[in-house]
Amino acid sequence: MSEVGAVVFDTDGVLLATAERHAAAWKEAFDGCLADWAVRTGARPRVFDTVRDYRDLVDGRSRIDGAKAFLTARRIDLPVGTPEDPPGCGTAHAVAARKERIFAEMLRAEDATVFDDVRPALLRLREMQVRCAAVSASRHARSLLRAANLLVLFEAVVDGRDADTLALPGKPAPDLFLAATERLGTGPDRTAVVEDAVVGVEAGRRGRFRLVVGLDRDAVPQVADALRAHGAHAVLPDLGPLPALLAALESSRP
Repeated sequence: MSEVGAVVFDTDGVLLATAERHAAAWKEAFDGCLADWAVRTGARPRVFDTVRDYRDLVDGRSRIDGAKAFLTARRIDLPVGTPEDPPGCGTAHAVAARKERIFAEMLRAEDATVFDDVRPALLRLREMQVRCAAVSASRHARSLLRAANLLVLFEAVVDGRDADTLALPGKPAPDLFLAATERLGTGPDRTAVVEDAVVGVEAGRRGRFRLVVGLDRDAVPQVADALRAHGAHAVLPDLGPLPALLAALESSRP
């Protein structure tokens, strides 16, 4: 087995406790459009479920991909529109912009919280000379990591702004993760990915990363099963056991 010399971390739900805020912003964005969509479909679509729909349709995806997934699931036929569409309900891009505006307002009201296990794990990995990068589909990831004083612990960050600039497809395509390995100067065969979203785990496997770790912070058996089914080599409850897991891989080399 090859040594794992780098780890690429997803941000929301892995490093920062922002998943609930993203889910709430999606719910406000989608549910606020239900009356408008009822006119289009002839029936009032079902409201957004912040647990099941968030996990299955939008978690880990770019805003536009999340909006498209929800609209498809509810059989709401909207034009895609363009990234310049203002927040609204008439196009998929307008819905995505609506969510972005709501989420940005939430961030202005309260900073993101760092999970307690994150900093000790990152410091331990630094001691082990394991290089670390953070990845997110969100355009806010870099500023949130900076505000949380975590940015200095990462050698590379790839976020939604980078994805737009580089025209990278969103998860489950592995391009965000692969861009991070390029910035670290490592290959996927020597890099681990840590993700809490099913599409992120799938992206790690598609990218043929040496190790794909699923994170199930809420200890929900169905979530752990889904992460494994989509390609996680291991599922952890938090980042605490991660350094030992990497060390065990190294010690098992022939």
